[in-house]
Amino acid sequence: MKRFLFSVLAFCFIFSVWSIDVEDYYATAEGKSGASLKTALNTIIKNHTDVGYKGLYDVYETSDDNDGQVWDMYSTCTWTHGNKKCGNYSNVCDCYNREHVVPQSWFDERTPMKSDAFHVYPTDGKVNGIRSNYPHGETNASAIGGKALGKIGTSSVSGYSGKVYEPDDEYKGDIARTYFYFVTCYEDKLSGFDRNDVLTGDTYPSLTSWFYNLMLKWHRNDPVSQKEIDRNNAVYKHQNNRNPFIDYPQLAEHIWGNKKSEAFYFNASSTTDVDALQMPKYDVVVTEGRISVSKLNGETISLFDLSGRMLYSAETTTSTYELNVSHKGVYLLRVNSSVTKVIVQ
Repeated sequence: MKRFLFSVLAFCFIFSVWSIDVEDYYATAEGKSGASLKTALNTIIKNHTDVGYKGLYDVYETSDDNDGQVWDMYSTCTWTHGNKKCGNYSNVCDCYNREHVVPQSWFDERTPMKSDAFHVYPTDGKVNGIRSNYPHGETNASAIGGKALGKIGTSSVSGYSGKVYEPDDEYKGDIARTYFYFVTCYEDKLSGFDRNDVLTGDTYPSLTSWFYNLMLKWHRNDPVSQKEIDRNNAVYKHQNNRNPFIDYPQLAEHIWGNKKSEAFYFNASSTTDVDALQMPKYDVVVTEGRISVSKLNGETISLFDLSGRMLYSAETTTSTYELNVSHKGVYLLRVNSSVTKVIVQ
């Protein structure tokens, strides 16, 4: 699971980015659930700019940058942007290319799916080749090893017995939210896609039950990271659309998960009595600009604004954890499945 520092600068950056008024962007999706919510999101995000297949490398310079190096979710190899693009390769770390999370063969290499940066990532060429066009999943096979991340082998998930590629735990949530984006953005094109063990070919649910349940598991266990937030904003500048499951992670629950019969609202207070939320197992103390949580034992802490947008998430390793918050306001603090409202003065 991703770990990152919650600094004052990072917090200010998140708030400055959201000056584009994302609630207005998604306004027509409010009050909907299940299939109608998914279709409303499709209408919002589907008419995006096609950057072109070659143009993806230009996008990656800002969307997948890690201190000047290409950020690869399939390996720990390092490349400078624009150098060592594949080409031919024989070994891991020879070069990087463009990996379609939803393989091109599933949609017959059609546009704009082929060059949509939200599901096409820069990855090591060799590992990309090993993954081939197998679905993502979980397997009991051994890790590929070396600088390659992930595993390839027979599925260990009930409902599918074929071969799968299992990504590193750190990026499973990223992969899940990518699939959610893809079947939402292209729901009106899915009937012509070839992968009936993953894709249902209809507008809803679009994913087979074994697969969307696995993706929901990954989505819940690996919350949205700062990497994804930054990538979402960077791709938006090129494509003029967004991944709604990064902006509002709870959307997945209202479409496929345990809230699919409940209407989605941006403001959590519209559907939830935040004053009634409790966190009986943990001690939470809020002082000026600081939230302190004690009685912890390895739980995951997440902080949300009242729209439900995740601002921070980390896996704790000590019994007490502190978050420094530079903006006064009301937030929702989640520790595993327990949620409470906190007011920062």
